[in-house]
Amino acid sequence: MRQHKIKSWRGRSPSFYWHTLITENQIRALIGEKIKDTDYYILDLQIKPGNNIVVELEGMGPVSISDCVDISRQIEHNLDREAEDFSLQVSSPGLDKPLRDHRQYIKNIGRSLKVKIADGKELEGKLTAADEEKITLQTSRKERVEGKKKKVVIEEDHVLTYPEIKQAKIKINFN
Repeated sequence: MRQHKIKSWRGRSPSFYWHTLITENQIRALIGEKIKDTDYYILDLQIKPGNNIVVELEGMGPVSISDCVDISRQIEHNLDREAEDFSLQVSSPGLDKPLRDHRQYIKNIGRSLKVKIADGKELEGKLTAADEEKITLQTSRKERVEGKKKKVVIEEDHVLTYPEIKQAKIKINFN
């Protein structure tokens, strides 16, 4: 008959009491190693209860599924599941999500946006310029001008600072 020794927990904490916390800085550093020579950046990073890690990766060009897989592997291979269990989701923002960073506006110059501004108004137009402080949205409307039979298209530029923008989404055209 084979005997098994039972180890005593005296003087030590059982493994379920001993946690190494996964920190945002730790995850940012791991991702930073992988994206340091690219145009990718972390748009959003959250560590939710239960070590549920959610990463949104963005870039000045398209973010592919393989890019997300590479970042996911970078994180998984450098964290010890024995020390701390976690779940991980790495994705790029969808077209249905609001723009949240000035680099997203710069990336989308030339596209149509639907913008809600702080005073409650909504504007729809073409994003013609963007930098670190503001955007320029060109709107157009048809207006009857005296002496003309047909309505004339009037274009107007709206310069908006980021604090003025409550929400901006890319308007998807199916034309």
